[in-house]
Amino acid sequence: MIWTDVILDDVADGLIGVFRDPGILIGIPLALLGAVFMSFGAQYQHRGVMKVERISGSSGSSGLSGGQLLQLLTRPSWVAGTVMLGLAIACQLAALAFAPLILVQPLGAVSLVITTLLNARVSGHKPTGASIRSIAFCIGGILVFVTIAAFVATEMPISDSQLLTILGLLVVVLAVLTTLWLLLRRAHGAALFYIAAAGVLYAFVATLAKVVIKNIQSGDFGWLSVLCIVGLLLAVSVGAYFVQTAYSVGPPDLVIAGLTVIDPIVAVLIGLVILQEAATAGPWAIGGFVLAGVIAIYGVFSLTKNHPQIVSDSQELPILRGRLGDEK
Repeated sequence: MIWTDVILDDVADGLIGVFRDPGILIGIPLALLGAVFMSFGAQYQHRGVMKVERISGSSGSSGLSGGQLLQLLTRPSWVAGTVMLGLAIACQLAALAFAPLILVQPLGAVSLVITTLLNARVSGHKPTGASIRSIAFCIGGILVFVTIAAFVATEMPISDSQLLTILGLLVVVLAVLTTLWLLLRRAHGAALFYIAAAGVLYAFVATLAKVVIKNIQSGDFGWLSVLCIVGLLLAVSVGAYFVQTAYSVGPPDLVIAGLTVIDPIVAVLIGLVILQEAATAGPWAIGGFVLAGVIAIYGVFSLTKNHPQIVSDSQELPILRGRLGDEK
């Protein structure tokens, strides 16, 4: 009984804290708007990658070539998608200026629902019961993540040592992912690697962007902030390459599923472990984070096996395509 009272008191205190901080209430709708832009941007970028593969006559499944990357710049659909993703990033950065990282990042899961509906209409592959259950695990896990984060998230000053830790960790991650890419890029099922790699890197992008925004707001823009921008641009570039390659081996909603699950989970781990954004969280919150993360990650793995487009392509079933067969 006492344990239950403690939990209820913690939740009540957290809920009051949310409404005492108007910045959180501003950050949430900005993050949701960014999710909408992300959904449409992913669909259009995927269409551009598919068109370039057909024109070049070669698959980009083992990594898009330099020529294919240049051809993407000439595809109106890909350029339009890139502009939309730019707007998504702008909304996310604006949200990060108002709300904690561990609250803003998971809200991108909304884009999974929108992208799934868009891809079903465009490709003609209607979601199956198994794929819907997989998406439900993704969305459900992330929503639990958001709910807990809203209660326990707190803004903490970022020290130079914490910042150097994040930058050092990014260097290690880049080295590891590059090595894995060289080993796995021709392997079967590489789509999951590309999605996971991009999600991890985009988590660092969000974290470093949060740091730069806070430094600008506080007027403390020094050499470490410059290093953050360099690391951010590097992570964006490599992550974007992995995303474009993932589009060549998987449908856009699968790519978005991985990004909207892996990205926030890694970002939240950085926020929890390094930035101490949930320093006041109790054991119930930590346990909830772990459980929600496991559920969401399971949803991604399940979707890679049950996505109707992947199943159809593997079985070479004739599927009537949507109305965008004349894509540009």
